[in-house]
Amino acid sequence: MSPVDIDVLAGMVPAGAMLAIPPDNSATAAAFARALVRRGVRELRLVGVPVSGYATDLLIGAGCVAEVHSSAVSLDEVGLAPCFTRAIKAGTLRMRDATCPAMHSMLEAAAKGIPFIPIRGILGSDILTHRPDWKVIENPFADADPIVLLPALSPDFAIFHAALADREGNVWVGRHRELAVMAHAARRTLVTVERVVRENLMEDERLAPGTISGVYIEAFAVAERGAWPGGLLDEYPDDTAHLAEYARLARTEEGFRTYLDRYVYRRPAEAAE
Repeated sequence: MSPVDIDVLAGMVPAGAMLAIPPDNSATAAAFARALVRRGVRELRLVGVPVSGYATDLLIGAGCVAEVHSSAVSLDEVGLAPCFTRAIKAGTLRMRDATCPAMHSMLEAAAKGIPFIPIRGILGSDILTHRPDWKVIENPFADADPIVLLPALSPDFAIFHAALADREGNVWVGRHRELAVMAHAARRTLVTVERVVRENLMEDERLAPGTISGVYIEAFAVAERGAWPGGLLDEYPDDTAHLAEYARLARTEEGFRTYLDRYVYRRPAEAAE
């Protein structure tokens, strides 16, 4: 499998698609999100695995998103996600609230090929009143033991960034095994990577346990520092200063447009100047 250009990769995502995206601390698809903004895709439904951050907020601010399904959307230490917050207050964005265990569990059900999965920890929560698709039943193997059933969640695409890919399309994600669940649950998986290596990652005893088979990868593109301003494993840390700049600019529509002009629509070399 040969890499494609990142804008070609973004072109594989149609309007209205459901995208599963990891948070900023888990190899988020930040460069991919910027490519989607440049393409101008609309009506996306984003799934936070299990929460959402910079990439989701950027896409919301650019008018690309109709719905978010997540347990939270924030910029962590930097504070609130400004575009998400503004859209929720304005009523222009549909939000499907969940919990972190619920998001992971629904994807795991899809990955296992089962229609639903039982979970505890939600009983007694107000969230059940807002999620009619989550069903409370009696445990068939015990008396007076209610349990919640969650439907399987199979996004149209899983998108994330990784350190390595090989020529077979295998992708190394290291310790972020939740990315493998995303890839197994989604109908298609599109990935950006730091670099391509010659050796087969699945044949390396050290790397194979952290590698997703190319069977699950539709296509990938090389995007150096593609998780930026998020960090990536031991490759590079979070750029907290840039996230703070984003949060400051994105507080207003005018500031957000300035951010897009400076960091999204300009070529990477120009934005770094």
